[in-house]
Amino acid sequence: MGIPTVRSGRPSLDGRPDTPVLIDRFGRVARDLRVSITEKCSLRCTYCMPEEGLPPIPKDELLTVEEIVRLVVLAVEQLGVREVRFTGGEPLMRRDLEQILAGCHARLPDIPLAMTTNGVGLEHRARGLAAAGLGRVNVSLDTVDRDGFAKLTRRDRLGSVQAGIRAARAAGLAPVKVNAVLMRETLSGAADLLAWCLAEECELRFIEEMPLDADHEWARANMVTAAELLDVLGARFTLTEAGRSDPSAPAEKWLVDGGPATVGIIATVTRKFCDTCDRTRLTADGMLRSCLFSDQEFDLREAIRSGADDAELATIWRGAMWNKWAGHGIDAEDFVPPERTMGAIGG
Repeated sequence: MGIPTVRSGRPSLDGRPDTPVLIDRFGRVARDLRVSITEKCSLRCTYCMPEEGLPPIPKDELLTVEEIVRLVVLAVEQLGVREVRFTGGEPLMRRDLEQILAGCHARLPDIPLAMTTNGVGLEHRARGLAAAGLGRVNVSLDTVDRDGFAKLTRRDRLGSVQAGIRAARAAGLAPVKVNAVLMRETLSGAADLLAWCLAEECELRFIEEMPLDADHEWARANMVTAAELLDVLGARFTLTEAGRSDPSAPAEKWLVDGGPATVGIIATVTRKFCDTCDRTRLTADGMLRSCLFSDQEFDLREAIRSGADDAELATIWRGAMWNKWAGHGIDAEDFVPPERTMGAIGG
């Protein structure tokens, strides 16, 4: 998981305008909150986690249900957040996930609550999660080839993931979005995955692989680009560029065979969208992160447990986002990947 740079004190607010929202020095405003609730996962995807899993976070260092609800409510009521997504690790690994959702939904009934999941076991909990207040799910699925899935995730659980997707749709967690990381070994099956998603009425989005793997084997020269994917999909489907539905949305969309179905591509590396990023992140152990690729963190857990009131927590949060950097700099010669992997930060 690595040892990130942690600053438990207050970040600088020098030059910040007097506004409650999470504005940064480049004029971006964070309205999308990603909350990681665990480092544990039921899969071991090669681009995300080491084979043995991440080092466990001691139970007393994880944010509790009450602390998560408090911070989510604070983000919405005082900091202008308008969307909340729960991530992991794998959020289904927390038995109290329904309590977290119910607590947030009771206080914030008009705020959409979403979850990113690998789908393993979702078929058994989808209805309960919907009843607790969950509105949408994004399910990670990189291939519908069973052998390819088992090799990439180090687990033979494709059937469980597909059953989870169907259960989510049946429970009303729509639209179900499927996220697929572009990998060299699964590129030949990309069209099959799109065909499966079209048949299941899911919205598929491909994501360029980012340097967030535990083994630090990512190389810019080896990654599959959005352009390569479009060539592969274009051999089977007619794709018509449809742009972005929202300027801050990361996915560029293409109509498939004239629509209305679409496929999205999140070209994080080759067509970066840092200049419109609207996200703020909270890790499972209570650290604020302004960017996936920055190791600068601010400790909200310590602040909460030291008796900080909401006004002080809000000040720390505003300062953390005020100091957000311009972009990830993946193409820079001196780029250094973050210490935490994707599984430890939260998607």
